Amino acid sequence: MRWSGQGIDVDDGALPGLARIGLVRSVATPQFEGITFHEVLCKSALNKIPAASMLPFRYTVNGYRGCSHACRYCFARPTHEYLEFDSGRDFDTQLVVKTNVAEVLRRELHRPSWTRETVALGTNTDPYQRAEGRYALMPGIISALADSGTPFSILTKGTLLQRDLPLLQEAARRVGVGVAVSLAVGDPVLHGQVEPGTPTPQARLALISAIRDAGLDCHVMVAPVLPALTDSEEHLDDLLGRIAAAGATGVTVFGLHLRGSTRGWFMTWLAHTHPHLVGHYRQLYRRGAYLPADYRAELARRVAPLVARHGLARAGRMSAPAVVGAPAPELVQPTLF
Repeated sequence: MRWSGQGIDVDDGALPGLARIGLVRSVATPQFEGITFHEVLCKSALNKIPAASMLPFRYTVNGYRGCSHACRYCFARPTHEYLEFDSGRDFDTQLVVKTNVAEVLRRELHRPSWTRETVALGTNTDPYQRAEGRYALMPGIISALADSGTPFSILTKGTLLQRDLPLLQEAARRVGVGVAVSLAVGDPVLHGQVEPGTPTPQARLALISAIRDAGLDCHVMVAPVLPALTDSEEHLDDLLGRIAAAGATGVTVFGLHLRGSTRGWFMTWLAHTHPHLVGHYRQLYRRGAYLPADYRAELARRVAPLVARHGLARAGRMSAPAVVGAPAPELVQPTLF
């Protein structure tokens, strides 16, 4: 694996070079069949986002690289190639764990130069994926942020967040806390195909309710919308209705984009499960990673009245998680897209 350029002298928040500092260990356990954990010691926890990214936050923390959610469309897949893992099966099963991330983060947050800008969690891979049940990185991360007076946001598909609701309640008394749940597929059969490692839609709806019962707002990312699979008015109306009934305080909706090697991984899955749609997708994405402007405009027209009908337009934009994975030209637009 190529770890050069990530040595201990590189303070960019990325994974440190294992060839220089040494891999702590690689672990495979019966409880996580088929998954290997590569435990590393990170030098930096805070990752500064380049200004050119146009994102509404400048700092992130990611305790994990790779994700057992195994979502076929995950935009973060190409990041695994930097480690000389592949962006397909390896991304789902070769997980890098920064075991000391909370300790390093606490030290960074207490630097005199730290200005307590909002930190976004869950912008690359899910902080509450199954590995969190083993490593429990998030309680330390949450406590470090709250103790330093740093506001933060979390985006997740993982119901394990319920474990940390008391911590989030306490943190919210001291700093701004934003919580968002990703839920884009309401059909249980399609969910099992396209997001095989994630909690079920019903489990995530229960998570939304639990967050609201804890007194926290809960934004929902209805994204990505999959053309010809989840973009019908019937599917969106049903899903938004269930999200509203669970108590969500707002939604963001946008369509699928296929960047880099994610495109090949997704299209291979599509050819296997829905071969009749391959030609349609090739036409839609013939010009690049993003859906054509006319498709996005039509999706917006379809979704806007549904969002209003279900009372999900009342909340303001949730700055950090509301834009994860969105095409850059759309980052500055309103909550729907």
